[in-house]
Amino acid sequence: MQFTAKQISEIVDGSVEGNEKVVVSRVEKIEEAMEGGLTFLANPKYENFLYTTRASVVIVNNDLEVAKPIGPTLIRVKNAYTAITLLLEQYNQIRLHKTGIEEPSFVHPTAKIGEEVYIGAFSYIGAGAVLGNKVSVYPQVYVGDNVKLGEGTILFPGVKVYHDCVLGKDVIVHSGTVVGSDGFGFAPQEDGTYKKVSQIGNVVIEDEVEIGANSTIDRATMGHTIIRRGVKLDNLIQLAHNVEIGENSVIAAQTGISGSTKVGKHVVLGGQVGVVGHITIADGSQVQAQSGINRAIEEPGLKWAGSPASSFQSQMRTQVVMQRLPDLERRIEQLEKLLSDNLTKK
Repeated sequence: MQFTAKQISEIVDGSVEGNEKVVVSRVEKIEEAMEGGLTFLANPKYENFLYTTRASVVIVNNDLEVAKPIGPTLIRVKNAYTAITLLLEQYNQIRLHKTGIEEPSFVHPTAKIGEEVYIGAFSYIGAGAVLGNKVSVYPQVYVGDNVKLGEGTILFPGVKVYHDCVLGKDVIVHSGTVVGSDGFGFAPQEDGTYKKVSQIGNVVIEDEVEIGANSTIDRATMGHTIIRRGVKLDNLIQLAHNVEIGENSVIAAQTGISGSTKVGKHVVLGGQVGVVGHITIADGSQVQAQSGINRAIEEPGLKWAGSPASSFQSQMRTQVVMQRLPDLERRIEQLEKLLSDNLTKK
C-alpha cells in the first residue's frame, strides 16, 4: 500500500511542509527509517533523529521548531502520537481485512453467518453458531455449538471457543487462547479420589475486549464467567470459573485469578499476580507485579504490593528495611562482641 504525504495529511488533519507528492509504503521507527518510510516525532528527546533520519515523511507536532536543515517532508499536526496511532489503526484494518469462506473449512448448516464475514481454512463453525457482520475467523479456529460472535470480532489463528460462549462486538482474541474450557471443579471422595463436577455455565465477553495469546478463560460451573466491556488482557493469563472482570480493567501477563473472584472496574494487575478465590477487588485498585492477593480489597483506588500483598507504601518501607538487614546484622554482632569483652574483663 502506498500513500502520498498529501493523502496522509488529509487523514490526520495536518499540514504539509515539503513535497506533498512524496510516496511512502511503510511505517518505521525514526532512528531506523529509510526512503519510502513514514515515521513520527512526539518525544523531544528523539529530536536529534529528525536531522539524520532517511524517512521520506515525518509527522511532527505543530509547535516543533526545526533547528537544522532536514531531508524529509513534514506533516504538522496537533498531536503527533495521536496521529500516528490513527494511521496505524487504519493501516492494520486494511491489512487484516478479508472476506469469504476458504476451503477446506466446515460450517454447520444451522450456523448463521452475517455479511462480510471471513472464515479461514481448516476452521470449524458448530451447530447454531451465530457470526455477526464483519466477523473474522482465521485459519484453524474452533467455534463450538451455539457460540455467538458479535459484529467486527476477530479470532486469530488457533483460537478455541467452546459451546454456548458469547462474545460481543469488536472483541479481539489472539492465537492459542481457549475460551470456555472446563473450570477446575473436582469433589473429593471418601476414598481419596476426586469426582469431576460438570461445568454447565459459559463465558460472556462484552464489547471491545482484547485478549492476548495463549490465555485460558474457564467456563462457569453454573452461570457465567464474565469479562466486562473494554477489558484488556495480556498473554498467558488464567481466569478460573465464575470470575468476573470489571469494565476497562487491565491485566498483565502470567496473572492467575482463582474461581468466583470479582475484580472491579479500572483495576490494574501487574504481571505474575496471583489472586485467591471467592474475594472481591475494589474499583481502581493497582497491584504491583508478582504480588499475591490473599484477601479481599474493599477500599477503592489504592495501590498494593508484595506477597501476601499489603499497601504499596508499607511494602516500600519493608524493602528499605530489608536492604539494611546485612548492616544491622553486622552491628548486632559488634555489640555482642563488645558486651562479651566487657563481661570477660570483669
